[in-house]
Amino acid sequence: MKVELKRVNDAVHFEASAPSSIVKVHIDGSPEIGGQGLGVRPMEMVLMALASCSSLDLVSILNKQKQGLKDFSVSVVGERREQLPPIFTKIHMDFTLIGDIDPAKADRAAELAIKKYCSVHDMLVAGGVEITYAIEIVK
Repeated sequence: MKVELKRVNDAVHFEASAPSSIVKVHIDGSPEIGGQGLGVRPMEMVLMALASCSSLDLVSILNKQKQGLKDFSVSVVGERREQLPPIFTKIHMDFTLIGDIDPAKADRAAELAIKKYCSVHDMLVAGGVEITYAIEIVK
């Protein structure tokens, strides 16, 4: 696996790419170091990675279970420590599943997706991050 990162301007705005996609991801620093709001910050990308890693498998499992998933979203909040480096100490994910979904199957699917299949989850937990989640099903 490989990614490329290139500086876009004379500040701290970068563009990342990977051979697996034609999409470019814009990354920018905080205003304190010259960021201009032209991309997501690196630690936001960590939360995005956790959300997407968990979600890909969760949706896939629910579809294999033939659940009536009509729509899906996840909101992720991370808490960081004060001392340097300000790493995450706690992360909470709120999944919203819309459709005709059996709550027991959704719980089992989430458990597998997050704790068994998501490598981002495992890397963060191995680093001491406490990760929790909740599931809301909307009919």
